[in-house]
Amino acid sequence: MKVYSTDLSNTYSRDRGKYNMMKKIVTITLILLSWVITPISTISAPVRIGNLTHVKGVRENQIVGYGVVVGLPGTGDNSRSTQITNKMLIRNLGTVIDQENYIQKGSSAAVIVTATVPAFSKNGDKIDCTVSTIADAKSLEGGVLVQTILKAPNGEAVAVAQGPVSVGGINKIAGSASKRTAITSTGRIPGGAIMERDIDTQIGDEGTITISMDKSDYTMASRIAQTISNTIAPAKAIDGSSVLINIPSKFQNDRVRFLSIIENIEVTPTVETARVVVNERTGTVVIGSDVKLLPAAVAHGNITVTVTPNNEVSQPNAFSAGATVGFANPTVDVQKSNASLVNMPANSNLNDLVKALNAIGVAPIDLISILQALKKAGSLQADLVVI
Repeated sequence: MKVYSTDLSNTYSRDRGKYNMMKKIVTITLILLSWVITPISTISAPVRIGNLTHVKGVRENQIVGYGVVVGLPGTGDNSRSTQITNKMLIRNLGTVIDQENYIQKGSSAAVIVTATVPAFSKNGDKIDCTVSTIADAKSLEGGVLVQTILKAPNGEAVAVAQGPVSVGGINKIAGSASKRTAITSTGRIPGGAIMERDIDTQIGDEGTITISMDKSDYTMASRIAQTISNTIAPAKAIDGSSVLINIPSKFQNDRVRFLSIIENIEVTPTVETARVVVNERTGTVVIGSDVKLLPAAVAHGNITVTVTPNNEVSQPNAFSAGATVGFANPTVDVQKSNASLVNMPANSNLNDLVKALNAIGVAPIDLISILQALKKAGSLQADLVVI
C-alpha cells in the first residue's frame, strides 16, 4: 500500500512566489504602458539655460606654429625646405654642419602644429595639439615633435608644443603593396602644448552681462529673458540670439556666482522649426516630426536603358580575297516601368509622407529629388537643408 504525503508549507511557498512574480510583472507592464501613452507635450523636460547659451566675449582662441617631426623610419619628406630647417635647428642647438644635404632624407618631416586655447587658460596649463605634414611625408608614425612655438594671429607667442606624435593607425608600404588603417599624415599630442601666458577674458561690461544663444530663436530668447527677470535680475531680449542682463549690486564683484545661478535656471524648450536635412553624397534623408505638406501629387517612374554587346565575326567565302573580320553588333533595350501617382492630402504629416513614398518604392536618392521638387512647388512646409 502506497502512502501519499502532501507538504502544504512548500506548496504555499511556491504559490506565494509565483504570485509575487506575477505582481511584479503586472506592475512593470503598467509603468511601461503609462510611459508609452503619455503625450509628448507632457514629457517635454525643462532645459538649463547653460545648455542653450554662452556668455558673450568668453571664447576659445586658435594658435598655430611651424615645426619639425624627427625620428621617422624613412617615412619623412624629401623637401629642400625641411633640410634647411633641420640645418638651422642643429645650428641653434650648438652644432654646425657644412651643407644641409648632409642630413639623411626621410627621417624628419616639416609640419604645421595647431591648437585651440580654452577661455580662462592660465600659464602652465596643458592643451592638446594637432600635427599635420605640409610636404610629401608618408607617415608621422613613431615621430617626435621638436619644441615648436605656437603663436596667436597677432604674432604673440602663446604656447610651446613638444612630444611624441600619436597617429592612431599604421601605414606600411613594401614595393608596390601598401596597407593603411588610418590617415597617418596627421597626428595628435595629448597635452603636448604648455601655455606660456594667461588668457585674460572679461566677463560682461561695467554693469551688464550679455548671454548669446547657441541657436537663434526669438521665442526662446524672450522666454529666457522673462525667466531670468522673474528669478534673479532684470533681463531683456535684444534680438533673436542675445539677452542683456543687468547685474545686481550684490553680484557686481562676484560675477562667477551670478552666472552660476543663471546657467542653472531651467526654461521650457520651444518647438523646433520644421526641417528636412538631405545629404546628396551619401543619400541620407532626415525628416523632422513637424513637417507638413500642402495638397500635392507625386509621380514616380523608372526608365532602364540596357546596352548588350554582341560580338560577331564576318567570315569571307572560300577561295576569295576577303579576310576574317570581327565586329560588334550591340542591342539596345529600353524598359520603362509603370509610373506611380500618389495624392497627398492637405496637412499631411511625417507619417503620411513616409507611407506614401514607401508605397511607390522610392529609394533614398529618388526621395531627395522628390523632396526638392515638393519644396519648389510650395507643397513642402519645412526648411530643406542640403549638406
